[in-house]
Amino acid sequence: MRKAAVFLMAIALALAAAGAETTAVRRSRFLANTKLSPPPPPLSYYDCKRKPPSVCLEPGSPGATCCKGTCVDTDSSFAHCGNCNRVCKYGETCCGGHCVDLLNDRKNCGDCFVQCPKKCNFGLCDYAG
Repeated sequence: MRKAAVFLMAIALALAAAGAETTAVRRSRFLANTKLSPPPPPLSYYDCKRKPPSVCLEPGSPGATCCKGTCVDTDSSFAHCGNCNRVCKYGETCCGGHCVDLLNDRKNCGDCFVQCPKKCNFGLCDYAG
């Protein structure tokens, strides 16, 4: 019994050693069918303090406007809504460059650009609460 156990362990070690030499990096079938694009550049790449503001217009940039040395999207940025350094009040969200209250705004009810026919309460259209 002891000899059989030692024999099986020796075979297992031999197979593991043989398999380690021929193992290649494998991808799943799902990943093999997709083209892997290069990773996007880090956000520090879009630093418009050290580079010209035109760096904000490049593909992959967080936004087209340079505010305080950082590229931002003034259509949705909480700290730069519609313009640099225009901060929305507590409870408001930046939708299309305007600070709005998603709980009560009829043109932005519950989410940006969701319009209600009559009124918006608690982020729901025509809520009879």
